[in-house]
Amino acid sequence: MPSRREFLVALTSGIGVTSVSAAAVRAQVTQTFAGPMQQDAYQPVKLAAKPSGAASMSVAERDELEHQIKCQCGCVLDVYTCRTTDFSCSVSPRMHSDVLSLVSGGYSSTEILRAFQDVYGERVLMSPVKAGFNWLGYLTPSVVIAVGAIVLYTLIRRWGARAALKHAAVTVPSDATPAEQAAIEAALRNDS
Repeated sequence: MPSRREFLVALTSGIGVTSVSAAAVRAQVTQTFAGPMQQDAYQPVKLAAKPSGAASMSVAERDELEHQIKCQCGCVLDVYTCRTTDFSCSVSPRMHSDVLSLVSGGYSSTEILRAFQDVYGERVLMSPVKAGFNWLGYLTPSVVIAVGAIVLYTLIRRWGARAALKHAAVTVPSDATPAEQAAIEAALRNDS
């Protein structure tokens, strides 16, 4: 995009504003969160229509399916979000068109996801497939939280027992004999 100064110079010098802005747009590199947008990342996902040829899902189900497919332009968005919010992306509308043709061809969401995986690989999915080594990614957070809770529970109980023991040692009468003090401390240890 031209700066305000370049715009005003072009306007006052008689050069057409459209020629300046067109040159600026051609020179501009669209930036995404993950780096420059890859407008050439699109690969067609085509399958022949099934003999039944009836649409396999409603518009809401199709939109939900598009939330599971990652746009390949270099952004971190799903196809539905990218095509409805990032109007500089040329990849997500074409991927949406592929989804539309597959839905109208009678394919289910599982078949459509598999077709996209066949073309782009597993990276096209917004979340990894729950199979094989990927299970580690799904299970590790839960296991870590459970182990952490057990460790924390154990530490709190130990700290509480030590505090009770120290408190009990303070409350033992000072005129008690060593044998009486040992008996009281042993009884307190057995209680906690």
